[in-house]
Amino acid sequence: MGISKSIDFLLETAGPVIQYRLRKEILQDLTHDQEENLLEKIYQTPYFKLLERYVKPDGYIGVSAHGWDNWRGVKLHETPLQDGETAARLLAYYAVPKDAPVVKNFVLAMRDDAVLSEAFSHIPPEAARFENRFKGIKSGFSLMLLLTAMQAMLGWGDDEYVKPYQNTALDAFKSILPLASLTEITRISESSSKYNYPYIDEDTYFPCQYHLETLSYTKSWRTPENIGLMTRALNHYNDITAGPDPIHVKIGGKFYVPFPLNMGNAPIRAFRADLIDCITYRRLLTEIAMLGVGDGVGCIRESLVNIEEAMDKDGILRLKFDEPHNKRYSPKKIEYPTAYSDVRLEPDYTRKYALECDLTFWAVQLVYLSNR
Repeated sequence: MGISKSIDFLLETAGPVIQYRLRKEILQDLTHDQEENLLEKIYQTPYFKLLERYVKPDGYIGVSAHGWDNWRGVKLHETPLQDGETAARLLAYYAVPKDAPVVKNFVLAMRDDAVLSEAFSHIPPEAARFENRFKGIKSGFSLMLLLTAMQAMLGWGDDEYVKPYQNTALDAFKSILPLASLTEITRISESSSKYNYPYIDEDTYFPCQYHLETLSYTKSWRTPENIGLMTRALNHYNDITAGPDPIHVKIGGKFYVPFPLNMGNAPIRAFRADLIDCITYRRLLTEIAMLGVGDGVGCIRESLVNIEEAMDKDGILRLKFDEPHNKRYSPKKIEYPTAYSDVRLEPDYTRKYALECDLTFWAVQLVYLSNR
């Protein structure tokens, strides 16, 4: 697919984050001075400056991670960037180098039990969550799984600390290959609750969002055999899901909502310019392409065809925002990089072509990742 016009558009129009990621990751033409100059511009962006306010002396950023925002009427986060996961996502999406103090100290904090205990001590349910952090790693509801995925996003996922979780993630994807239906691993609760969803036990392997991200942002697991495994597993996931098909995880005597691979365990849709599928639509496709599966996964292969058809003659990707469904999930509504939003790299969407830059960079990135 020809993307030279798209690249020219981004080089001429995009802000510093996209300029940096385009030239460092795709064009690979940055000199040292150019890199330092672009990073300094990124460090002056409003959200990065805001994130710096939440860096604690011990290196942890904010409180908790994917945690409670309100507790008994008390608002716990001044802004979403005061949550550890949101902070990690911003640093990853802005491609802040792994050896930058803000990143390195954050990772070291996540590897210090005393620091973590403090970060998750502000309300009783978060303290209990920290105490039970190793439960549910296989089944997709685990604080430790989230913390290791955050470290992978920040460039620290290929060392000995995180590698065991790569193996768990691979096993989670491998586990679905023999399944003809999710009913083979789920049970039905005898509870009379209104929300009586099927569930799996905490030690049942089942792939989730953070299993995927642990692999997407790391390299050491990659062999032809493992990449083939991921290709087959992702295709098979779409074969056996009809969705949405919510599944809970039973840990002890309680039921929890895990972090699904795709919202509601629905099939992963290919990109379409006329249908924004869900709130993490493009992000999931990017993370699949990051695995190195090329166009072997059906939703990626179909997305590439649809991107080519959707690109305007000027190389700009535009979506059909006038459709009612698309208004609900429009990227125009993205503000912070939470677990429940797509990726946004342009700080100011009031700036002309800022949204088009985000969409076009996503398209260029997906094409690049799928053809490496």
